[in-house]
Amino acid sequence: MSLSNLLRLSLRQLWREGRSGELRVLFFALLIAVAASSAIGYFSARLNAAMLVRAAEFLGADLVLSGTQPAEQRQIDSGLKLGLQHASSVEFSSVVATDQGIQLSSVKAVGETYPLRGELKSAPEPQQPEVEGGRPQPGELWVESRLLASLELKVGDSVDIGRKSLRIARVLTYEPDRAGDFYSLTPRVMMNLQDLDATGVVQPGSRVRYRDLWGGPPEALQAYRQATNDNLAANQQLQDAHHGNRQIGDALGRAERYLNLASLAAVLLAGVAVALSANRFASRRFDSSALLRCLGLSRRQTLLLYGTQLLALGLLASLGGALLGWLAQLGLVKLLGNLLPPQIPGGGIVPALAGMATGLVALAGFALPPLAALGRVPPLRVLRSDLLPVPMRTWLAYGCALLALGLIMWRLSLDVRLTLALLVGGAVAALVLGLVMLLALRGLRQSLRNASLPWRLGLGQLLRHPLAAAGQSLAFGLILLAMALIALLRGELLDTWHAQLPANAPNHFALNILPAEKDSFEQRVKKLSPNAEDLYPMVPGRLVAVNGQPVHALNEDIRSERALQRDLGLTWSARLPAGNQIVAGQWWQAGEGNALPGVSVEEKLAGNLGLNVGDRLSFSVAGQTRDAQVRSLRSVKWDNFQPNFFMVFEPGTLTDLPVTYLTSFYLPASQERDLIELARAFPTVTLLPVDALLSQLRSILDQVTLAVEYVLVFVLAAGFVVLFAGLQATLDERLRQGALLRALGAERQLLMRARRSEFALLGAVSGLLAALGCELISYLLYRLVFDLPWSPHPWLLPLPLLGALLVGGAGLLGTRRALNSSPLRLLREG
Repeated sequence: MSLSNLLRLSLRQLWREGRSGELRVLFFALLIAVAASSAIGYFSARLNAAMLVRAAEFLGADLVLSGTQPAEQRQIDSGLKLGLQHASSVEFSSVVATDQGIQLSSVKAVGETYPLRGELKSAPEPQQPEVEGGRPQPGELWVESRLLASLELKVGDSVDIGRKSLRIARVLTYEPDRAGDFYSLTPRVMMNLQDLDATGVVQPGSRVRYRDLWGGPPEALQAYRQATNDNLAANQQLQDAHHGNRQIGDALGRAERYLNLASLAAVLLAGVAVALSANRFASRRFDSSALLRCLGLSRRQTLLLYGTQLLALGLLASLGGALLGWLAQLGLVKLLGNLLPPQIPGGGIVPALAGMATGLVALAGFALPPLAALGRVPPLRVLRSDLLPVPMRTWLAYGCALLALGLIMWRLSLDVRLTLALLVGGAVAALVLGLVMLLALRGLRQSLRNASLPWRLGLGQLLRHPLAAAGQSLAFGLILLAMALIALLRGELLDTWHAQLPANAPNHFALNILPAEKDSFEQRVKKLSPNAEDLYPMVPGRLVAVNGQPVHALNEDIRSERALQRDLGLTWSARLPAGNQIVAGQWWQAGEGNALPGVSVEEKLAGNLGLNVGDRLSFSVAGQTRDAQVRSLRSVKWDNFQPNFFMVFEPGTLTDLPVTYLTSFYLPASQERDLIELARAFPTVTLLPVDALLSQLRSILDQVTLAVEYVLVFVLAAGFVVLFAGLQATLDERLRQGALLRALGAERQLLMRARRSEFALLGAVSGLLAALGCELISYLLYRLVFDLPWSPHPWLLPLPLLGALLVGGAGLLGTRRALNSSPLRLLREG
């Protein structure tokens, strides 16, 4: 047979048999795998495209010198001498106050030449068209519309920032260099740099981010980088378009990683369905293959005939999956809209092609072993139906599946450790739970003796195929477990943690308290909140050396510690702070007379840095280097909403440096007016409402987990495909069994009850596994990770019922042919 005739025959057979169950399941399994992979691929590609196309605009410049202290004059002069453009901005958190209320805001003070790349966008009123260009003039504020809504303000009103009253001139709609970190959680306020000193908010020791923006030719920028790199202060860093983009924060990075994991789970489940469906596809065509071999078709032509059918089906499913994935990523971008750049380019065609390749690789890896059997069907099978093809070597079959899995994981670019943890943990869980399911099914044999006929028929089907039943139950149990665990972490964990706090736990932090205002502020707060914490001094400083070795020379694992990449709040105290316990060394003793002042280090940070009692640390503080010796390690209870510190120095160590104070206190919601008066009496103090921050944290958590749940829909769909594939694998036996029972007088209702019993039990066991697994994981999280009291979760009790309904409905739908087909026709065909 010529190649063209062979291909036409292959496509005609595929068209004629397109309504067969295994082909439909195979089609939808590939469709789901490609859709999940394409959706995540488009999401990642669009983010990367946005970051590359507008990388310089995200910085507002070609190069940025940033730090927690102002740049030195010689650093500014160096850039100006090279002919570079220069602009400045200062970012900090402060309270915006009116007569009616206060609102913690992220304030940016900008110079006359800001920004160097991109344009500010603003509108004259909320919901009106935005325009590009301009910047706040002295005496003006540009604010986000959410600040107007929260304080019931309108354009033209005046507000106070520190000691300065400023008029709201426009609604800020876009900043090219807006950061995706803490400063983006609160409403944005932009002011002119000339008004900054008059506010009195920024004082020595305040937590501020200074940014010097530079723009110009690449040669001049490179010369400035070389001239500046050698004399950067410990709290400074140079950022360019490749390394300085903070728009996509940690929350978004974790979201993308979890979405990739969900996509991998969907692809794996779809691969299982492909393997089951391809196995039935091959077994149902043994007779046809033997007949074609008798008619002269060679082994290679037989493989080509059926391989072409699977390839055509795979291409069709991949095209549909790519389109579905493109539509799905639009919803994903919508769900994460507040965490993404305002404008994201299209992803092009590459993610669709990569998703299609993922589906075809899964098809090849999981369908090749059963497909290869069709070429080895002996022609004598047309006379002896008991003859089976020589099976493919086991190592080659599993090797194809592992190769496909490795290619898919490479395609998704997952974190190696996380992927190994997923695979090893999943394998162990599947092995343990699978063994439990097999033992439970075997135990059911004894209970069948006294059961009713529908239950004996239904459970008998499970007992005839215990491996398939255990696998299906385990697959659905893991899916329900994932969804229940996400629901648990999404809401209850935060609520439980918050509920464990004492009734009068601090719910406000006060920062940037100046030494001249310390006593009067403390007296005022004590009147409002008798249980207010003591005021702690704070000086920003950065750890620069350990035992004389610079931190940049330490090994890579230690250098990756985030505490080394930012300024720490350094304090001193004569007594051990509340909620702290000494775990090594001892607290200060009078008259010790040590050569170096002592410092107490938080135990987890000490472990990450490899610190021990007696080690020498060097800090860069206010342009000076201060050495200290580790005297003790402390455990810190970080969730008590009290001032806590990584480093606590011996009294008298840092007293000669510029310092501010901080404290926390409790104030009922009914005393909001007192809080407003406190803010107006001390305009330079920053008041942080903890409840508002928790609400913002919950909002971001809800947004990210909603996106993960969105992708888990693909996983759930893949789980149903696995169920249908398993049902199709046993459909021929179910048809013959149903025909015999109906020929022997069994009524349709009896068979319906038997099917309902079988699948309801399967689903209930899946739900039970999910509920038990969720309780176990939540117990481990509460006790070992979050250190919270654990209690049972009654809302997990309906999971077995939910599993019974889902699996029961899907099972009845997948086996309806066994009840609707004619018994006489089935027995004749048999």
